Amino acid sequence: MTDTHPAIRVSEIFGPTIQGEGVLMGLPTVFIRTGGCDYRCSWCDSLHAVDNRFRHEWETMPIDAVWQSVVALSGGRPVMVSLSGGNPAIQPFGALIERGHDDGYRFALETQGSVARDWFADLDVLVLSPKPPSSEMRTDWAAFETCIESAQEKPQIVLKLVVFDEGDYAFAKGAAARFPRLLVYLQPGNHTPPRPGNEDAPVDLDGINKRMEWLVEKVTRDRWFEARVLPQLHVMLWGNKRGV
Repeated sequence: MTDTHPAIRVSEIFGPTIQGEGVLMGLPTVFIRTGGCDYRCSWCDSLHAVDNRFRHEWETMPIDAVWQSVVALSGGRPVMVSLSGGNPAIQPFGALIERGHDDGYRFALETQGSVARDWFADLDVLVLSPKPPSSEMRTDWAAFETCIESAQEKPQIVLKLVVFDEGDYAFAKGAAARFPRLLVYLQPGNHTPPRPGNEDAPVDLDGINKRMEWLVEKVTRDRWFEARVLPQLHVMLWGNKRGV
């Protein structure tokens, strides 16, 4: 049977491994990382899936091929599937999510909230990660709110914010105040992201851990008891290595 659904631009599919951050940390997951992004964050840790210079490494795959890869990796046993990028909201994931649900799989998507899609309502978990000032990007809050509306309160929706400094922390508090009904996850930023093709680039874990300690102290001192402060577990375990 011919796959008539729009194809998906894929940077890599890998797993099962554990989800390394946020609300699903520690959960066995298969990752579909898409190619392409409407942002270019100054500290991006996945430039191989963002920068058009690497688009020759991306593969435009029909839904059938993407799903066959997921099933093969998971051994046919339902698992959480994380849609990441780049910005995965750019890609046409609706048909894939429907197919996966029919087989008992669950889907989580992480996006900066710049592009809203009607299939957000079909997700199991929607992670919205507005980018703070250190990213040198600017959040369009109207577009962000449209993403929330598109989900129609069907998936679990959470905020995840990366924090490098005082400006980012203030941004995170402001974002949380805008959306008081959403759970908030904070994580210290990785100031030593790899360049594409250099997954062995060293990670300054000591520096990241000190930022984590600073962030915990900030949250507790401010009595911001609604926030959850978590590290990037995959960075702690594997550094900048890809495919884990």
